[in-house]
Amino acid sequence: MQTESISIYNLMLQFFQKNEPIQKVKAGSVLFHEKDQVEYIYLLLKGSIALGRVHLRGKEFILKVLNDRELIVEYQLFKTNPQYQFYAKTLTDCEILFIKKDLFEEFILTDPEAMNALAVWLSTGYLKAQMKCQDLIMNGKKGGLYSILIRLCNTYGVKTENGVLIDLPLTHQELANLTYGTREVIQRALKELREKEIILYENQKLTIKNLAYLKSEVDCQNCPFEICGIN
Repeated sequence: MQTESISIYNLMLQFFQKNEPIQKVKAGSVLFHEKDQVEYIYLLLKGSIALGRVHLRGKEFILKVLNDRELIVEYQLFKTNPQYQFYAKTLTDCEILFIKKDLFEEFILTDPEAMNALAVWLSTGYLKAQMKCQDLIMNGKKGGLYSILIRLCNTYGVKTENGVLIDLPLTHQELANLTYGTREVIQRALKELREKEIILYENQKLTIKNLAYLKSEVDCQNCPFEICGIN
């Protein structure tokens, strides 16, 4: 989510909301598949959406999870006949603005403020991707899970008396897809964390009881939330 006073999300919302109807999309719906021809970009007003890829062998990988107030642009901008690089699937019921690609690109090209805001948004996304790669490469599968849990706390965390509740239902398989591991590895790692009383896992929701432990295990650099998120 953008934290700048004038973000690309806010600029687009101001410009397009008066002309585009809000679409209500049910959980489990696919907005687009990999290699589909690009027709729309999306403004996510409410809900959660997973972006990912499916390997040739059928293994699914979730690259990021977007929540309220997000912009979804998953293609090469200003390219002739572009295709989506990933799939997008709703994890919860969502409210979304569908904006035609051509209208979006025209808006960016003709509004200097929007172009600057887009550059900031893209550079932040680049840093996020680099940090995620660093965590997964340097910390291994278990450390990769710890890193993802920290990021989920930053994006979906709600403070409770038991710790930080990650207010997003996630199965073991979805956690595996986020860490590019297997469900069996994730189950063992979560069992170990439960036994150490680092986490609770109830009704497919995680509560992190000892966030400092996870941060120490991965040498957390305490990056700003806009960098260290799952989005």
